[in-house]
Amino acid sequence: MKKYPKIDSVEPLTGKKLKVKFKNNIVRIYDCRPLLKLSPFFKLKDDSFFRGVRPDKHGYGVLWSDDIDLAESELWIHGVKAIEP
Repeated sequence: MKKYPKIDSVEPLTGKKLKVKFKNNIVRIYDCRPLLKLSPFFKLKDDSFFRGVRPDKHGYGVLWSDDIDLAESELWIHGVKAIEP
């Protein structure tokens, strides 16, 4: 089983994107828009709810509630490496 870097922080961006900083200091941008079509993620359509994202306390993903979360592997694999100034 492959290991992925743990998450250090997450910041909600406009356009339903997340800026995720991993413990290895790499930052990726993850687009949540495709998830909005899936019933488990319908709540993310609400901007106020979406902005409530936070990292899991152990770094294994990000979460909005007990029912809505994303694993670090999903964010790492499908996130796009951010270009930092």
